[in-house]
Amino acid sequence: MEIQKIRTLIELMEEKDLVNLEIKTGDDSVSLTRHYNTPMPSMMAASPTFMPESQPEVVHSGSIETSPMVGVFYAAPSPNDPPFVTPGQKVQAGDTLGIIEAMKIMNPLEATQSGIVDAILVENGDVVQFGQPVIRYRN
Repeated sequence: MEIQKIRTLIELMEEKDLVNLEIKTGDDSVSLTRHYNTPMPSMMAASPTFMPESQPEVVHSGSIETSPMVGVFYAAPSPNDPPFVTPGQKVQAGDTLGIIEAMKIMNPLEATQSGIVDAILVENGDVVQFGQPVIRYRN
C-alpha cells in the first residue's frame, strides 16, 4: 500500500477520532492503531509506548519530522549500507530519511520539507509510534 494512502487513512482516523482501523483490499491490508497518552491497562504495560511527557523537557529550535505510523525505524536500506541521512546533511522535500517497517512492509519515511538535519531522534531498529518525533531540522 502506498504511503500516501496510509497518510489519508491516518487523517481519516484523526478526523473521525477512531482508535483502530483495519482495511483489506485484495492482497493489500493495513491495520492502524492510535495511541493516546493515558494510563495503560496492566496487561498492556509491557508494550513499548512513546509518551512525550515522560521525556526530560529540553527546548530545541527547529522543525520536527514525525513518524506517520507505528513500526520499526531503519536508518539505512540494509545493515551494510550507509544511512539515508546524517546530522548536518541538507535534504529536499520528498527525500527518503529512513524506512519504517510495518506489518512486514517497508515504508519510506520521506521529508515533508526541505532543510538541514540537526538530529536523528531515534536509533536504528527502534520501534516508533504514530506522531513520534524522528528527525529534527535546524532553523
